[in-house]
Amino acid sequence: MRPPDQRLTGIDALKGIACVVIVWHHLAFYGPMSDVIYPRAPGLTDWLYDYGRMAVQVFLVVSGFLAASALAPGGVATFGQPARLVFRRYLRLVRPFLVALAVTVAVAWWVRPWFDHPSVPDAPTLLQLLAHGLLLQDVLGLDALSAGVWYVAIDLQLFAMTVLALGLARALARRLPGVSALRWGTGLLLLLAASSLLFFNRQDHFDDTGLYFFGSYALGLLAFWASTAVNKASTRTAGLCLLAMAVLGGAALALDFRGRLALALVVAFGLVVLQLRAMPRRWLQSRWLTRLGQMSYCVFLIHFSVCLLVNAVVSHFWPTQVLANALGLLAAFLLSLLAGAALFRAVEYRAAPARRVPGAGSVIL
Repeated sequence: MRPPDQRLTGIDALKGIACVVIVWHHLAFYGPMSDVIYPRAPGLTDWLYDYGRMAVQVFLVVSGFLAASALAPGGVATFGQPARLVFRRYLRLVRPFLVALAVTVAVAWWVRPWFDHPSVPDAPTLLQLLAHGLLLQDVLGLDALSAGVWYVAIDLQLFAMTVLALGLARALARRLPGVSALRWGTGLLLLLAASSLLFFNRQDHFDDTGLYFFGSYALGLLAFWASTAVNKASTRTAGLCLLAMAVLGGAALALDFRGRLALALVVAFGLVVLQLRAMPRRWLQSRWLTRLGQMSYCVFLIHFSVCLLVNAVVSHFWPTQVLANALGLLAAFLLSLLAGAALFRAVEYRAAPARRVPGAGSVIL
């Protein structure tokens, strides 16, 4: 992992904030503690329920930003062996994921006899376990065993799509030397982005594929190249990247306004601004926010099992007491952070330093 002073400005801060919002969204979404609290805080609960999920857009944009910084910092692929790179990415994603999934299955098994609630997943079948291990559960139409597991599969798909597009661009440039790898790559990625923003993202039945989300991811790719060009005083390149972001995002919103895409566009332009050398950075590099951002993937993976356990205990002993349920929500949040930190230290951090995967996604780097 890069030392904090070498990490791209704002990345950990954005990840940390988005991670907090996602945890609270799931606390509002998966009762029964939130059901007890709802009459006392209906506005906040409704906001978290309806809009908290949009924080995923932060992860998507940041993931694209980081992928560009490692896979093609100058717009041209700098990696070799694409298949091996994607497989290493899979291993990096799946190690902490499988540990967190095992914890969730164990917690669900323990609480199922005495906590009757829709949020408790059914006992998994062998097919479900295999599908989750291969990150194919949504494609196969199987029930998820934990909240947010869909994102892990989508992250791998987006990474693979980017590697494939950049690798194909390099191969085409070698076969057709009249067009550079930069132009081939830019064209392929813009085509994917436009297809996603203007078509696939408007069709709900594509939401278990990377095609649905690639538009937001591509905004992150463009944001990195724009910020790099700005800091190198390459006005033309920066202008073209910013124009592409504005045109793609503007056209998508004009065709079909989607709040999630508006947020993705704001985050993408915000990342460009945050990389400016003149930007004040002290609060963005605060120790606690940096730490939270670095372990956000593990928090994202483990928090459902923690929230499930706390919901079960509080509902069993204090089913209607408002104060107990309010404290339960706070305890679930804090314990999720502690469990995420433990998973990060025990699994992700130990596995990562010697074999760092270029362009690893936003919730991991």
